[in-house]
Amino acid sequence: MQRINALYHVEAMIRGHAPKQRRAVRHEQSRPVVDDLRTWLDTRLAKVSRRARIAETIRYALKLWSGLRLFLDDGRIEIDTNVVERPIRPIALNRKNALFAGSDQGGVHWGVIASLIETCKLNAVDPQTYLADVLSRLVNRRPASQIDRLMPWAYAPANRVA
Repeated sequence: MQRINALYHVEAMIRGHAPKQRRAVRHEQSRPVVDDLRTWLDTRLAKVSRRARIAETIRYALKLWSGLRLFLDDGRIEIDTNVVERPIRPIALNRKNALFAGSDQGGVHWGVIASLIETCKLNAVDPQTYLADVLSRLVNRRPASQIDRLMPWAYAPANRVA
């Protein structure tokens, strides 16, 4: 944990800097930590039973080692995938919740609604306002030729001129 904390400490120092600067600092400060971590993993693997759970974990890390090191040589790459995972977490949670939709068709409907809600969020549209407004427009027989204007990325509230 100390080695990993050291890597994240370096990342905190260089966050927001240009990729060339990040790469240079990583080569100077993070590369020795990563190299030391590799040596430590190899040493630990040799000392534990082949069937031990920790051995499986170490082998997994070593199998992916080249990918784990990519951030050292490219200042544009983040040390982890948190930046990507954070925005998609609600989508994954919605997918899990859809398991309790009651039926296959209920799951399909849940998926459509969840996709609309997340697309609203990605387009800075309030999902509750959007759904209430769009459903109202659909009930009031909005022309089918204008339906594309109701998608979250093209949405304009009813009180604005579309």
